[in-house]
Amino acid sequence: MTTNPEATLDVTDDAILNGRLRLYQPRRGHRFGHDAILLAAAVPAARGDRVAEFGAGVGAAGLALLARVPEIEVTLIEIDPGLSALARRNIDRNSFSGRARAVTRDVTAPAEDAAYDRVLMNPPFNEAPLQPSPDPRRRTAHEATPDLLQRWIGGARSALRDGGTVTLIWRAEGLTDILAALADGFGAVSILPVYPAPGRAAVRLIVTAGKGARAPLRMLAPLILNDALACPTADAEAVLRQGAGLPLRAP
Repeated sequence: MTTNPEATLDVTDDAILNGRLRLYQPRRGHRFGHDAILLAAAVPAARGDRVAEFGAGVGAAGLALLARVPEIEVTLIEIDPGLSALARRNIDRNSFSGRARAVTRDVTAPAEDAAYDRVLMNPPFNEAPLQPSPDPRRRTAHEATPDLLQRWIGGARSALRDGGTVTLIWRAEGLTDILAALADGFGAVSILPVYPAPGRAAVRLIVTAGKGARAPLRMLAPLILNDALACPTADAEAVLRQGAGLPLRAP
C-alpha cells in the first residue's frame, strides 16, 4: 500500500508577500520566515532562466522568486517527501503548475547535468545542540554538520551551467565558511549584510557568486530591517511585503 507523505503532517495555511502567495506548511518544526523572502529577493534571475532551490521545504523562497520574475522555470529540490508533497500543492494552488515543479532529492547528490542558470539556498547553519530537537524535520532544517555548506555549494557547482550564479543566506558570523566554500569554482562574490536595527550587529549575510567568474569581491550597502523606533524600514517593507528585489546583480 502506498503511503501519502503528507498524511502525518498537521499543516497551516499562511499568506506571504502581503497575500500574493498562500502556502501550506507544517504546524510544528521548521516554518518559513523572513530568510526565505530575503533570499528570493536577492536572486538575479531574468526572463528565461532555469532556477533550482536547494532544500526548498514547502517552496517559499522559490515561489516568491517566481512571483517576482514570472518568466522563469523553478525546480524545488527537497529531501523530505512530506515537505516536497506540500511544495507540489503550493505550486498548484498558486497557479504555477506550468512554471514550477517539486523534486524529492538530496541536493548534495551529483546533478545529472549542469542545467541551471541560478541556484538559491538557505542551508541549515546551527551547530547541533547538546539536546537535539525531538522533531526530525526541525533537526534537518536547522542543524548543520561541519561540511554541510561545502557539500551544498558543491552540489550547486555541479548543477549550474558555466556563468550561472548561486545565492545563499547564512548566519552573519559565518563569512569565513562561505568564502571557503565558494573558493572552489566561484568568483565575483557579492555580499549584502542584513542588520535587525541601527547600531546592532548583522544577523544574516546574503551572498551571490558566479560559477567560473573572476571579478573581485564586493561588499554592498546593508539592508536594515527596523529603524530606531523598531518600525520596519521602507526598504524592508518593499522586500518582505511588496516582493521587491535586492541589488545583488549577476556577476
